[in-house]
Amino acid sequence: MQPTARVSVQTADFNVTDEIAALRAQDPRVGAVCSFIGTVRDHTTGGTGQISSMELEHYPGMTEASIEAMIDEAFKRFDIYAARVIHRVGLLQPLDQIVLVVVTSAHRGESFQACEFLMDYLKTQAPFWKKEQTPNGAKWVDARASDDAALAKWLLHEGRIV
Repeated sequence: MQPTARVSVQTADFNVTDEIAALRAQDPRVGAVCSFIGTVRDHTTGGTGQISSMELEHYPGMTEASIEAMIDEAFKRFDIYAARVIHRVGLLQPLDQIVLVVVTSAHRGESFQACEFLMDYLKTQAPFWKKEQTPNGAKWVDARASDDAALAKWLLHEGRIV
């Protein structure tokens, strides 16, 4: 039995244990559960500066639809039973949870791949904007080349996933 919503964009924190339990509840087919939890670091990318807080913004409606489409694509590519994505917005502090991706399947390989696929797409394609507050002021976070490279491995090449 899958939770009512596959996607939640929210200001409130989430309980990982409750989310995983809800995703796998009453589904005896599940042999694997893979999850990813992203948290706020206390330093900027590359470790060049301290972060006192991070603010995440999104485009309501568009963001949820974009993530739903990513989940639909994961179901096409991988043999999974359920998926759940929670992404927080608003003002967050170091150590706060930002994102949760949970995927269930019969076997670990499909769950691992689908979870990684969803995270790679979230990092590059979902309409979120991050602003870091540092001792030198606020700064919008640019996309990273490493995130684009991670996404590239999922693109189709000659009709197959690479």
